[in-house]
Amino acid sequence: MDPVVIPILVAAIVVVFLVASTVRIVPQARRYNIERFGRYRRTLQPGLNFVLPVADRVNTKLDVREQVYSSDPKPVITEDNLVVNIDTVLYYQITDPRAAAYEVASYLQAIDQLTVTTLRNVIGSMDLEGTLTSREEINSRLRAVLDDATGKWGIRVNRVEIKAIDPPNTIKEAMEKQMRAERDKRAAILHAEGERQAKVLTAEGTKQKDILEAQGTQQAMILRADGEAKAVERVFQAVHRNNADPKILAYKYLETLPHLAKSDNNTFWVIPGELTEAVRTVTSAFGDQSTMGLRQPAQPEEATTSDADDTSDKGGTPGLEESSTLSPDADEAAKQAAAAVNEAKAEAEAARAPQAPSRGQTPGE
Repeated sequence: MDPVVIPILVAAIVVVFLVASTVRIVPQARRYNIERFGRYRRTLQPGLNFVLPVADRVNTKLDVREQVYSSDPKPVITEDNLVVNIDTVLYYQITDPRAAAYEVASYLQAIDQLTVTTLRNVIGSMDLEGTLTSREEINSRLRAVLDDATGKWGIRVNRVEIKAIDPPNTIKEAMEKQMRAERDKRAAILHAEGERQAKVLTAEGTKQKDILEAQGTQQAMILRADGEAKAVERVFQAVHRNNADPKILAYKYLETLPHLAKSDNNTFWVIPGELTEAVRTVTSAFGDQSTMGLRQPAQPEEATTSDADDTSDKGGTPGLEESSTLSPDADEAAKQAAAAVNEAKAEAEAARAPQAPSRGQTPGE
């Protein structure tokens, strides 16, 4: 080989190396920190960049996208002296590549340790119940402390989330028992509430039923009383309008007495004092008429007159025939009374007919 060619080849290789060392291509979302003779010079932005060969070198390559860091569970003691393991998740982003490379040796380790100490300070002022129910408060306090501390490191903490809080197994069993008891309590309360509402509704229904039945009974009694009052009023008006004979009134009085004892609730029956007088009046009336009816075929008119006189002498009630001298209303009443007496006489004859042979009497007697 020609001795001149070798130096040319060496010079070409050196030029290519120098040109290659001069050009730096930075990808998107990346930052390169350049040092010149061991001192920070500048940060290369994405794209094509030129540096001095041999004098400049790339110290750190950083990713400026938002990143996620999940720490291992850390034991933390609560205010009520219970040890719980808390696992956190950090969302951070590098905002200053120079500070992230030169202000802290390892920003991930620094963030992790700062998170642990902050958690212990925050959880140490809460009991277990407050720790389990105050995650939002813990997250906000952690984020405030970390954001303030990592600002000078060129890092911004966007979010801090507690991924898991693991109490001891004995505490888990006690919590499960407590939750089961709470659920049983709520179930019993709901069951009792349902029974109470059912009883209240049943009582309301029974109350409405009793009220409606009482109102119906009241209206029925009022209508029945009105009907009886109107009936009594009409009978009263009819009696006074027709000027009925006392014997008819006594007979109607006796007809009314059995109705007083028809009620199922009556355990005794008080006999009015007027009963004997009414019986005496009706008996005398029926006895006179029956005697008159039986003796009319065999007795002359003088005997009839003498019987009537004898009856009047004994204090009896005069015959119905004596009412011929009354007013027209009295005549109508006399006719009605005569019809009632005839019915009563027929019943009396039917009742005495079987007994006549036993006494040895003839119908003429």
